[in-house]
Amino acid sequence: MKQPDHASHSLAPSKTSWPPSPFRPASLLGSKTVRGWCYQLLLALLLVSFGWWLYSNVVDNLQTQRITTGFAFLHQSAQFAIGETLIDYTPRDSYARAVLVGLLNTLYVTICGIALATVLGFIVGLGRTSKNWLLAKLAEGYVELLRNVPVILQVIFWSMVIRNLPSPRGAIELAGAGFLTNRGLTMTILQSHPGWFWTFCALLAALGLSLSLSALARRLRERQGRILPTARLRAALIIGLPLLVWWLSGAPHALNQPELRGFNFRGGLTISPEFTSLLLGITLYSSAFIAEIVRAGVQSVPKGQIEAARSLSLSSWHVTRHIVIPQAMRVMVPPLASQYVSLAKNSSIAVVVGYPELANISNTLMNQTGQALEAIAIMMVVYLIISGTTSLLMNLFNRYVAIKER
Repeated sequence: MKQPDHASHSLAPSKTSWPPSPFRPASLLGSKTVRGWCYQLLLALLLVSFGWWLYSNVVDNLQTQRITTGFAFLHQSAQFAIGETLIDYTPRDSYARAVLVGLLNTLYVTICGIALATVLGFIVGLGRTSKNWLLAKLAEGYVELLRNVPVILQVIFWSMVIRNLPSPRGAIELAGAGFLTNRGLTMTILQSHPGWFWTFCALLAALGLSLSLSALARRLRERQGRILPTARLRAALIIGLPLLVWWLSGAPHALNQPELRGFNFRGGLTISPEFTSLLLGITLYSSAFIAEIVRAGVQSVPKGQIEAARSLSLSSWHVTRHIVIPQAMRVMVPPLASQYVSLAKNSSIAVVVGYPELANISNTLMNQTGQALEAIAIMMVVYLIISGTTSLLMNLFNRYVAIKER
């Protein structure tokens, strides 16, 4: 038999248990994670200390000048008139209501500007990609001219153009639809009637149903490959349902037409020169940037896909609607969000033409109360909320149009 090898066992290393090393706090500094946390904590302490020093310094200076702080002044009577309001307002109302009027005017011009700039930007952007040489060059000139001129100069330019229009007695008639004067644009509108409210509600309901049908058709196409024709049904909903409600509510059709009485027009709808010049300035300026965003998005679609769609005998409309636009939107949405936020902030230059939006009313508030710090804080918070809400909505839309992995 083979004898056990005692020599090999004697040469094997013996397991020796060493006592645990004592904990040393200095060894924590050798950890990259611990050092990172220490640096961040130190930076946070420095920022808090600087903020506290700045706050205490401002409070001490205000107390030295005997200027009270706080937002209690918002409940005092404003004692100044506002030319354009979307809600009822009188000089006897509080500063808080005046700020609310300015906020609503800011939202109004921002929403109108975003809608008009988007439509105009898409038209010019598609023109930039057109094979028609003249159309492409005109769109290029539009973009290069408007985006290289400061927006404040454009607003002042349109204000001067409108101010040099004829007076109401020599108004420019717009084919019976209204009049253009140095006091703004006066248009013929529909006479007020409860039926129009229900017609508008029916239109919103029809749009909701149309979007639901579109989402259902898209889901069936992606999951089962089935094509559900919904175009005619959606058009019938959007047109037929409001018409039905309008007819059931008495078919109101009376018009409120403007008439010259004295030195100005009475009746109709008048858009002030201040609002018009501000809206034209920020809309045209932003549309130039949106046009470039649209052009970049369209040109990002591979040409092979467009050629493949044309080889299947798809019309130019179907190629643009189903091939180009859905893929281009995934490229366009992030920069569009930034452009919308920029347009909302550009509305603050209304102070140069006298439109009573938030910045203009806050400036008046500061001059009357001396509460400059509080007024600026209100403006900062409001614009921060507007920008954050715009970014949130665009991020949700971006998630909707993003490519979804199966």
